[in-house]
Amino acid sequence: MKLEQAIDRAEALIEALPYIQKFRGQTFVIKYGGSAMEDEHLIERLLRDVVFLEAVGINPILVHGGGKAITNRMREAGLKSRFVNGLRVTDDQSIQIVSEVLDQSINPRIVETINAFGGRARGFSGCDVFIAEKLPDQPDGKGEVIDIGFVGEVVELDLDEVIATVNEEIVPVISPIARGADGVIYNVNADIAAGAIAAAVQASKLIYLSDVPGIMRNPREAESLISSLNSDGIKHLIAEEIIEGGMIPKVESAMKALQGGLQKAHLIDGRVAHALLIEIFTNSGIGTELVI
Repeated sequence: MKLEQAIDRAEALIEALPYIQKFRGQTFVIKYGGSAMEDEHLIERLLRDVVFLEAVGINPILVHGGGKAITNRMREAGLKSRFVNGLRVTDDQSIQIVSEVLDQSINPRIVETINAFGGRARGFSGCDVFIAEKLPDQPDGKGEVIDIGFVGEVVELDLDEVIATVNEEIVPVISPIARGADGVIYNVNADIAAGAIAAAVQASKLIYLSDVPGIMRNPREAESLISSLNSDGIKHLIAEEIIEGGMIPKVESAMKALQGGLQKAHLIDGRVAHALLIEIFTNSGIGTELVI
């Protein structure tokens, strides 16, 4: 390594130092999803970033999605995916696939990768964390109201084991499914699940890693990225249909968490190498920040 490169790396560490000092001992909830979960190199970079956070004294809680893997598994089973207001319509067959993909495939894979990088992680089925009730029928935007099936709304959380795991400096990795009081398993939107946890643990940050740069006025124009938004701005952009589809559950769950005690929420592009570290440990940051 040339001396100039070594100096640049040392400068990056110095830039990160005040943020490490500020956030040490604080809890960050990270929601990981989108196409960033499909590329092996991106997966490894992101999970190395999570290990780094834990190593410098930050307490990450990781809530993962799995939408594309679920869609692919449903296609293999001859089922077609349908979404209403960003929520997957989930029937009897679909909920079995959702549960299997999340708890038996994606969750163990994330845990194993974190451990392989020298971190410590523990997997949780969301059924052991989230208690949910069935969501009511949803308007589809075309004048109809749709029963979206086994899709739940988090009404209660059992976080004793999650908090104990954090206190042991182990990263909890949680799937977004839930159990009803009657034992029925529900699919829960991962953004909403992450927001519920962030509010419950009074997290310093809730970070959504997906496959978009943040909230943009025009997705085709990079310079239209909105760096910061408050609740009034979010309502306005939803009414203008600039925020739509799968972005709606993200921003609504973030605002609910902020009202419940979360300090800040961030929407960043998980396809960018080390996006998590750039957002947390540099002066510029990336993506869109949400505040009250």
